[in-house]
Amino acid sequence: MNEHIANEAPARAELEIKAVPDTMTAAFDDFMEAFEAFKETNDRRLGEIEQKLTSDVVTRDKVDRINRAMDEQKKVLDQLALKKARPPLGRSWAGSTDAAEHKAAFETYIRRGDETGLRELEAKALSVGSDGDGGYLVPDETDSEIGRRLSVVSPLRSMATVRQVSGSVLKKPFTTAGLAAGWVAETAARPQTSTPQLAELTFPTMELYAMPAATQALLDDAAVNIDAWISSEIDIVFAEQEGAAFVSGDGVSKPKGFLSYPTVDEAAWSWGNIGYVPTGAAGAFSATGPSDALVDAVYSLKAGHRQNGTFVMNRGTQAAIRKFKDADGHYLWQPPASAGQPASLMGFPVAEAEDMPDIAANAFAIAFGDFRSGYLVVDRTGVRILRDPYSAKPYVLFYTTKRVGGGVQDFEAIKLIKFAAS
Repeated sequence: MNEHIANEAPARAELEIKAVPDTMTAAFDDFMEAFEAFKETNDRRLGEIEQKLTSDVVTRDKVDRINRAMDEQKKVLDQLALKKARPPLGRSWAGSTDAAEHKAAFETYIRRGDETGLRELEAKALSVGSDGDGGYLVPDETDSEIGRRLSVVSPLRSMATVRQVSGSVLKKPFTTAGLAAGWVAETAARPQTSTPQLAELTFPTMELYAMPAATQALLDDAAVNIDAWISSEIDIVFAEQEGAAFVSGDGVSKPKGFLSYPTVDEAAWSWGNIGYVPTGAAGAFSATGPSDALVDAVYSLKAGHRQNGTFVMNRGTQAAIRKFKDADGHYLWQPPASAGQPASLMGFPVAEAEDMPDIAANAFAIAFGDFRSGYLVVDRTGVRILRDPYSAKPYVLFYTTKRVGGGVQDFEAIKLIKFAAS
């Protein structure tokens, strides 16, 4: 016991005294170093269990601590990836004359509140359903930049199909019974096939808003790139709201998350429901075969969807799965192959979504699916900004809105793992 404690001190100090890395390469190296330490310590824990049916408390504590350190290092990697995705403040503008004029007029409006240029370029836009709220469309470049960076920050958006619409609702027809087909000889009769049964999915767009604030001194500073400032102010808050809605939104004034649809045991699956496989234990993985539920979830998808499958879970669930091994002693969870790439589980990428539930009784803490086919994000074209210099003096508020919708478009493409006996 004393020997374990003696060996623990330098390891603890090594993990705690390292400075936060400022490059993705350094952060990735730290992450891989922590993973090697995790494997070594977890192997020791498993060896102690085999020898004396329990593991040393110091070893268990070290495994948990390294697991937490890996989570923190992954957060640093994610933050550096976002920083890398942001454009430099001095980026030059290249585009059509009209676009350049819009950009210049928009910047004048943001910095000084002068609407003259924008009024000449576009009629003042009023939001749907309210005659009192107005706003101007941001330039196309800024709109595209916001969308690109939301895809970096929001895991569900980056995996789903994203459609741009000009209206408030996207309607998508689908067949509930499929098309009938068959084989015939060249001269054989061709009997009439059955008529497909059609239904319609609707994806309304809802208003997402943020209200960043700035001082007039910041707006007067010519060195500040207005496009970059707006994007950096709203990407995180928009992504957090979107992430929660795409996972568990109830569809009322927000997108409908895939966890909000009816769920059924995979054996009784039907269209309109999300199928699930149970772990075999309430609030935990099965003690005898903890990875069985993962295998069952993977093979509950048809081959076409399975080859594009991704696991979705939060960091806490991923920390529990890091300890799993296959029959040959290999870890099922593997770190990213390089900086900027996702970790993998059983050969499939893992997307971290902090809005997924924690492991608990009857919780759907893990999803596996082809989210490109299974989930649809609908973006109404245009981000609008309304300048408000009066409500919070001396700060200038910018009421920023974006209309977003979302929902499941293919119920065969997403499966869940339920932490329950059945």
